[in-house]
Amino acid sequence: MSLSGMTAAFKASSSFVTQQQWWHPTRDQCQYGFTSLSERRFRKRPVLLRVKAISGKLDLDFSDPSWKQKYQEDWDRRFSLPHITDIYDLEPRTTTFSLKKDRTPLGDGDVSSTDMRNGYVNKDDRALLKVIKYVSPNSAGAECIDPDCSWVEHWVHRAGPRKEIYYEPEEVKAAIVTCGGLSPGLNDVIRQIVFTLETYGVKNIVGIPFGYRGFFEKGLKEMPLSRDLVENINLSGGSFLGVSRGGAKTSEIVDSIQARRIDMLFVIGGNGSHAGANAIHEECRKRKLKVSVVAVPKTIDNDILFMDKTFGFDTAVEEAQRAINSAYIEARSAYHGIGLVKLMGRSSGFIAMHASLSSGQIDVCLIPEDLLQKSNATDASGNVILSDFGVHMQQKIKKHFKDIGVPADLKYIDPTYMVRACRANASDAILCTVLGQNAVHEAFAGFSGITSGVCNTHYVYLPIPEVITAPKHVNPNSRMWHRCLTSTGQPDFH
Repeated sequence: MSLSGMTAAFKASSSFVTQQQWWHPTRDQCQYGFTSLSERRFRKRPVLLRVKAISGKLDLDFSDPSWKQKYQEDWDRRFSLPHITDIYDLEPRTTTFSLKKDRTPLGDGDVSSTDMRNGYVNKDDRALLKVIKYVSPNSAGAECIDPDCSWVEHWVHRAGPRKEIYYEPEEVKAAIVTCGGLSPGLNDVIRQIVFTLETYGVKNIVGIPFGYRGFFEKGLKEMPLSRDLVENINLSGGSFLGVSRGGAKTSEIVDSIQARRIDMLFVIGGNGSHAGANAIHEECRKRKLKVSVVAVPKTIDNDILFMDKTFGFDTAVEEAQRAINSAYIEARSAYHGIGLVKLMGRSSGFIAMHASLSSGQIDVCLIPEDLLQKSNATDASGNVILSDFGVHMQQKIKKHFKDIGVPADLKYIDPTYMVRACRANASDAILCTVLGQNAVHEAFAGFSGITSGVCNTHYVYLPIPEVITAPKHVNPNSRMWHRCLTSTGQPDFH
């Protein structure tokens, strides 16, 4: 590797992780007598078969011929969707969602007639979450349940409009809140939620300003929303409603929801915001409130379980290319030039990996969260505040070349806020459009405590507790990471 023109993409040091997170089995993947400290260790040690393993909270005995049936029954239980009829005895009504050119006025005519251009998703429709049958646990990226890597189907609920709904649109008050940090596409989601609510016939739509803080902070008033108001907000980045981290106690937020007579709450945010949404959902159920709490997965880190990707990720990777290209040009133009780019990602590594793959100008891609001491401090969202690994690398590289007497011109670029404050690209804009629409469909269908996402290329609904059990990380045994190593030509430092 020549020193001149060397570039490197580094992910932001946003969490201290143990080596175990490098070899990260899924919650469905049992461990057959070996310790999952690293894939290197996995390769060296033989697999000692056990007949008992734990999948989720279910003890499985593989000597039992019915273990697969028990596993699938447990899966169906875990991924069933909470519904307002769990606490209310309600009769559904025919949907008001119609895409006919000459829309039937609310309450008039039969909108379920066969001449409608749009179809409905049946409540029993399912999408298959995993489609690869691995022959062996040694297969790259293998996610096995039993020692033989038996094929087990993982079905989840398909997203989309239902033929029957559980709310009267003209009586609904719907609220939208954006939480956590910025991500490209927030305005696109807000816009589509408003558009779809109005298509159903909802007239009372409000935005809660500055995250959960807007429910309790004095001086922050809810903002009336309409199609005319949000028509062009997708043309700029940021959040039309504003964002913030942290919030009041769940009970205080639900007090505010109850006082405002909110029937539907749409929470746009990442793992922490999803946890907050689920807590609000549980408190509403405890109080027997007819409120649908629906989340939309937002994080440029792409670290939410089960989902192919979250909105903002594609745009962040695309924006990262600008920083990488600048670092590459600077390094190529300097005598003994080195380009160092730090990318954010909070321990997941996906932005760094995908940016390295897509740029074609990277010599080394590192995901180094476990190399610096963890701080005891946390931000308002409860995330650990971490040391800056980019600055650490910058100092170490300079010292190394100074110690060996070689002049080196290091160009360090940190585009953290540039990659998240911009407008969504075309790919993310489409994803945001569908996620926003599906969020409204799931609320009108009577679901609560769930989120919508794209899994195995299909749009699905998932219960929030299942997607927040742990963040998703780059798996160094995955085919994608192997592709990254092949692309950069770097050795396997792990």
